[in-house]
Amino acid sequence: MEFELSEEHRMLKELVHRFVKDELMPLEAGVLAREAAGQGLTLPKAEQQRIDAVSKSLGLWGLDAPADIGGSDLPAVALIGVNEELGRTITPYTLPPDSPNLRMLMATVNERQREAYLAPYVRGETISAIGISEPGAGSDPSAMLTRAERQGEDWVLNGRKIWISRAEHADFTIVMALTNKEKRARGGISAFLVDKGTKGFNVLRRIPMVGGVFTYEVALEDCRVEGWKLLGAEGSGFAPMQIRLGTRRLEMAAWSIGMAQRALDMICAFAPQRVVFGQPLSERQAIQWWVADAATKIHAARLMTYDCAWKLDTGRDVRLEISMIKAFATEMAYEIVDHAMQAHGAMGMTKELPLQLMSTKLRTMRIYDGPTEVHKWVVARNLLGAKR
Repeated sequence: MEFELSEEHRMLKELVHRFVKDELMPLEAGVLAREAAGQGLTLPKAEQQRIDAVSKSLGLWGLDAPADIGGSDLPAVALIGVNEELGRTITPYTLPPDSPNLRMLMATVNERQREAYLAPYVRGETISAIGISEPGAGSDPSAMLTRAERQGEDWVLNGRKIWISRAEHADFTIVMALTNKEKRARGGISAFLVDKGTKGFNVLRRIPMVGGVFTYEVALEDCRVEGWKLLGAEGSGFAPMQIRLGTRRLEMAAWSIGMAQRALDMICAFAPQRVVFGQPLSERQAIQWWVADAATKIHAARLMTYDCAWKLDTGRDVRLEISMIKAFATEMAYEIVDHAMQAHGAMGMTKELPLQLMSTKLRTMRIYDGPTEVHKWVVARNLLGAKR
């Protein structure tokens, strides 16, 4: 059993480490200032374009995209190292294209959709979003009410979607809808490609979330979608959606490891310098135990996440492992970041350090793509042999 990345993947991880250190971390002061001023977690257009140019020149676009349309076709194991490094910064940046929707498209597109949607997405020319959750149907997508009905060669969508990232800016949104209300998750959910500006696709509101980010609520009102924009076969949308969700959960575990490692590094740098009641914080047993526990839990989460990615790359069913790492890594990182804030005292409560944005990001990650409690339920249900 090999516990180290291949030379190629290790070099990629080191390249992303330098990219984060040299290009993204210097932007954090501006990110923090804009978020503190109520402007959200954003990058100015000029900064975004410059970072895009740098990351593209380094060959960091399309890392897990198909090689025949310009990607590098890297395995999941390689992406864990990449996302761990990206997790170390609070500068909001995604290496194009966003992997979860990419993986869903890769699993479903036909030749026409490949040229019209997948190829431009791989080239970084388009932005995507996905609409799964609904008011009253979040963690249980089988409870969705949004319907898609055939009208001639087209489909007409009606319903509500919520908590959609980028809905206002996306060039296209993957919308999940019922095409058979009796079958639901067992053959009754389909996916549709809905272009920006499509009549009946109405962005109702921008929802401010903790940590300076936003999601959107969308109403689908007699939204007509051409028949060829059905993504995959009718009724087969649930399994590709799970591919998408699993990809994001792996990313989240890796981001959590990166955030936890940075928080631990901050404790280790600060504790020896801060003297309280005549002793450095580093001499206090509480701090020492926080450090020891953090290092141990980060090590465990890292091994679990690489193990899950390796199993995925070898074609195994990793649904159980994905639930384990999603719950464990996000909760682990939240605790370590909280200890780092506590160790920094009043300074840890300010918006001048990245810790508060790491904490709020992790707080939302403990909810989205399945809250911790649901993933623990999934693990327990499988181990106990319980039926839903």
